[in-house]
Amino acid sequence: MPRVKRGTMTHKRHKKVLDRAKGYWGGRSRLFKTAKEAVMHSMQYAYRDRRNKKREFRRLWIARINAACREQGMTYGRFIEGLSKAGVQLDRKMLSEMAIHDAQGFAKLVEQARAQVSA
Repeated sequence: MPRVKRGTMTHKRHKKVLDRAKGYWGGRSRLFKTAKEAVMHSMQYAYRDRRNKKREFRRLWIARINAACREQGMTYGRFIEGLSKAGVQLDRKMLSEMAIHDAQGFAKLVEQARAQVSA
């Protein structure tokens, strides 16, 4: 039975890690052991931050909506309450886009929300 050498598989595995570590500083891009550690950490950060990105964007949208609402003389909380009572089903991303690009349309939404809250 012939002897099985595993050099090709090891080379493939090392190459995959080192390709992912391209652009890292110093030995992190050249030495397998340190590159593997750096790649593992970077993948953990990427996994974590894919979830954090959603939170951060939601916070940004809320801040934009709040600023636009306050220009119209209303708080964010009252605005959202009024919209839900009025049955308007726009998400925060669309509301923030409206606040930036369509000020008149956003003002109409604020009036709808104001009518629902005061009633």
